[in-house]
Amino acid sequence: MKRARSGNRLPAAPIMTARTATAPTPRRRVAPAAPSSTYTITELAREFDITPRAIRFYEDHGILAPAREGNGGLRRVYSTRDRTRLKLTLRGKRLGLSLLQIRELIDMYESPKDATAQARRFLKVLQQHRSALEQQREDIEVTLAEIARHESDCRRLLKPR
Repeated sequence: MKRARSGNRLPAAPIMTARTATAPTPRRRVAPAAPSSTYTITELAREFDITPRAIRFYEDHGILAPAREGNGGLRRVYSTRDRTRLKLTLRGKRLGLSLLQIRELIDMYESPKDATAQARRFLKVLQQHRSALEQQREDIEVTLAEIARHESDCRRLLKPR
């Protein structure tokens, strides 16, 4: 996942500046943290190669719910449950799911309901997402064909007679 250091509301989006407009610099992946019962925001950010701001974003949207410790409860302490929810959230974002879809699926899997119903719901979400992506691909193909026609027209006009 790309790092976002500004106040973007979408932490998964890459930040493009004049300095980074070329190919992104590959980042070294940090090995997963050793199994622990609690994690700091810094540990999770390093493990999943995201910014603490992205983690706070997911917290603001109710996906993560860390405990608070220290003076005034300023220090966030994330549980293994939070770590798992973050991992599933990032997986869902890579699939292109919305935060609402991700949250619904994660919440559904945490409830002690029938696994068959959960699998059906997940399959329905995936089918809807696939359909949307296929429509986007079709729209892109139509647009590319139109661009090709315009390029051909321009080349024909520029051709010396």
